[in-house]
This record gives sequence, structure tokens and C-alpha cells, in this order.
Amino acid sequence: MGHVTSLFARKMVAAAGDGVDADALLALVGLDPAAPWDPAQMVPAERYYDMLERIARQIDGTDLPLRTGASMRLDDYGALGLAFKAATTLGAAHARVERYARLWTSVVEYECRPARGGTLFILHRAGDRRLGMRLSNEATLASALALAREVCQEPLSPVEVHLRHPAPRSTTAHEDWFGCPVRFDADLDAILYDDAAMARPNILGDAGLSGYLAGHLEADLTALTRDPALVAEARAAIAQALSEGVPKVADIARGLGLSARSLHRRLADHGLNFQTLTEDTRRELAQGLLKDRRHSLAEIAFLTGFSEQSAFTRAFKRWVGTTPASYRRDMAPAARG
Repeated sequence: MGHVTSLFARKMVAAAGDGVDADALLALVGLDPAAPWDPAQMVPAERYYDMLERIARQIDGTDLPLRTGASMRLDDYGALGLAFKAATTLGAAHARVERYARLWTSVVEYECRPARGGTLFILHRAGDRRLGMRLSNEATLASALALAREVCQEPLSPVEVHLRHPAPRSTTAHEDWFGCPVRFDADLDAILYDDAAMARPNILGDAGLSGYLAGHLEADLTALTRDPALVAEARAAIAQALSEGVPKVADIARGLGLSARSLHRRLADHGLNFQTLTEDTRRELAQGLLKDRRHSLAEIAFLTGFSEQSAFTRAFKRWVGTTPASYRRDMAPAARG
């Protein structure tokens, strides 16, 4: 299961305004509302989509992704934002995102692809195109344009924007923000820029600084690709230990041949902490077990580390927004299909 930067979760909640309970929404994805914003902190993608869908039930979310995108600034993105600024042209800036976005998300990949009329900046995201994902995709492309406009010396509008999902009731807000036709039910999620736009020099473009920052990002990328197996191993160890109760970090670390301090540090390199990883594993395991009707709710509570079914029910409702029984009932039509 993938993760996205907590920056998007916090920006989405802020853009939703007073019509939602911000603290409750942030808690849904495991964020402390009072804590400082840390873009390096990651949240589980599925919880993020759950959060967006809950917002959409409370307010009209048609233009929420656009308002979120408009609020994004390159300074929010740390070294990657600086590398985008320092790239010599808009095309070079997008190439930075194409290569280094994995430092910010494990569920999205970007591609710069030559196309008739210019270059497609493509967003690739696998999975069920549920409402939460659709809102996230719109916010991601809206953010990409906001960042591009930040470095341009003159007004920037794409040639077209493509979105794979169906159009909302009104697309006026989308076309106003992007400043071009927005094609829904398309084959790709992408922004099409003309060649002249991609060749524009960036306001703060500096080849020397760009190369220096790219070196640091390469080092971060190397570290990121070295340790994903550790996260998977830790998740598996937690899942196996849950039937004995909630595991302690020292016990999981020992089983992985690490000290507790080393495990904390290496999880932090991926924007994770042990508590979040444990909660995420419990939720994922519970959702999987609920799809198998051979397990009673009491058994699932035990297998996910709860001593009482009532505690499991409360936790599951906090994670997903519904009770285990309702979740299992709602899954029944999909299971039959």
C-alpha cells in the first residue's frame, strides 16, 4: 500500500474551510492537528482517499482540488521545490519532478512525453478510480500548474488538460483555473504544454545551483530505493505479532536484526513512524479479513490485536468511517460480482 505526503492532506483540509471538522479529518489520516507541518511525513494513500470522500460528503467538493492546487508553493517542497526553481527551463523543471517525485509519494509516477503540439506531463496512478483518487488527481495536476506558474516570467496556460474520470456537474471552475479546455473521460491524466512554454527560462534558473541540488536529490533517491524491503518486512512482522497484542517496537526491531533506534530512524527516512505503520497494518489486515466471511468479527478483533470486539469496532470506525459489520455488508455485492 502506498503513501503520499502529508502536505496534500493538510492543504486539502485547509482549503475545505469551516464547513468541515479539520481536527477529525487530520486524525483520520494519523496527523496531529497541532503538530508543525512536515511534508516529509507520509500518510497512507487509502486513508487520504477516505478523508477526501468524507470531505465531499460534507461540502461541495467540485472546486476543492483547484483551491488546494492554487495554494501550493515551491517552498512547501523542500529540496525538490528548490531544484524545480533552479532548473534552467520549465521543461527541465518538469524533468526534475519526473525523476524525483518518488521522494514525495509511492503511489504516483510522472512522465514527460513528447506529443503533437508539445509535451504531455502525465500523472500515472494505479488503482480503483474511486472519488478520493479522482479528487487527488485533480489536485495534483492543479498543483503542478501552480508550481509551473510560480517560475514563469509571463502568464502560463496549458494547451489542454486531460482527466480520465467523468466530468463533474460543472466544469467552469476547472477551465477557469487551468485557462484551457479540460477533457474528461480521457485516456490519460495529463497537462499538455506547447513547446514554447517548456522552453521558457525560469525566473530563478541557475545551472550551477540546479546541478548541486540534483546531487543531493540523487543521494536521497538512492537511500529511498535501498530500504523499501525493510518497510515491507516490518509490516509483515507487525501483522504476524498482532494476535499476541499490539507489538512493541523493540520486539519488531529485534526480529529484523536492528535496534529500536535504528528501526525508528530508517522508518523516518520513508516518512513513517512505528505507531503509524502499526495502525496502518492493523487497518489493512482488518479490511482484508473482513472480506473473508469464514472469520467472525470477534476473531478478526483478536487477529488484529484487540482484546475486545468493542474496542476493535471503535478503532475500525475511526479508521474507515464505518463499523466492521457495515463494511463487510457493503463489500458483499463486490464479492459476489
